[in-house]
Amino acid sequence: MSDPRRGRLRILLGYAAGVGKTYKMLEEAQEFKREGRDVVVGYFEPHGRKDTIAKLETLELIPRRRIEYRGREFEEMDTAAILARHPEICAVDEFPHTNIPGSERPKRWEDVMILLDAGIGVITTMNIQHLESLNDQMREITGVQVRETIPDWVVNQAEEVVLIDLPPRALLNRLQRGVIYGTDKAQRALENFFKEPTLAALREMALRQTAHEVEVHQDETEPKPENPERILIHVTEAPATVALIRRGKRVADYLGAECFAVAVTPSPDPAQLERHLEFARKLHIETRVLESDNPAEALVDFARRNGVTQIFLSKPAHRPVPFFGKRPLVMDIVRLAQDRQVTVVAERRRA
Repeated sequence: MSDPRRGRLRILLGYAAGVGKTYKMLEEAQEFKREGRDVVVGYFEPHGRKDTIAKLETLELIPRRRIEYRGREFEEMDTAAILARHPEICAVDEFPHTNIPGSERPKRWEDVMILLDAGIGVITTMNIQHLESLNDQMREITGVQVRETIPDWVVNQAEEVVLIDLPPRALLNRLQRGVIYGTDKAQRALENFFKEPTLAALREMALRQTAHEVEVHQDETEPKPENPERILIHVTEAPATVALIRRGKRVADYLGAECFAVAVTPSPDPAQLERHLEFARKLHIETRVLESDNPAEALVDFARRNGVTQIFLSKPAHRPVPFFGKRPLVMDIVRLAQDRQVTVVAERRRA
């Protein structure tokens, strides 16, 4: 049950720059002000868009904090000033933003969590590309590795996720008219990210995510099933493990399932294994480390003892060749876990 003293989070979700997220955020802030509610703008990124800047009129804007880094001065949201002002509602643009080194917290979403904990409601903006569990799919679709991501558990805390939608053709028209970027930047965007098939795919993902968030909130009011799904993600030192963790966690969220990230030691690269386990913890996945000289037996035994219904494994990077009767780990787990669903996930590669 949610804490009634905590602020409410409302996320305006888009699929690309220029669909109107910031404009809508300020529009909602204006509406709250007309209703007599205490609202401020904690951070606003205009990108030179005149119609969006005009929406700031009459709204109280909290001055940004200046931070010096490598001989240059940068501006970030002043979380301390917002806490001191303590409005009822705060509008915060660009939820996934990475703060400049020297800030109290690495990410803006962490600043927003502080505001919510203080009882301040927040309206914020983000694009679907920044959702952590979709990171590998985004790289496959766009050819770009998104570095600024938000864990799914953070987005799931939102009371509302609202899709700010615009058909790709209309968005491209806005770009060509210079509404989104200046001429040079707009031309580069058209040659790279802003291609109609790419935008259509991203829009579809944003639509699905919004529908999923609606289902999550509906399911919260329904009784839990007697035999819930439980997912085990096999964590190793292999690079593909990061994508496997994202995939398994996303499936777990869709199913409303418990999720375990399980490693078996000894490992040839303990430091890398621990980094992968820490990544799982950041996504709020329960981690376990088993000690065994037979990883397949240890994993399947753990699955049976903990009621795991699905096991997620990484596909080996190269086709395994049995040597003197020694089977690869994936084949051993599939053989031993015939009473469980085993999913072998190949690493996503862009065509």
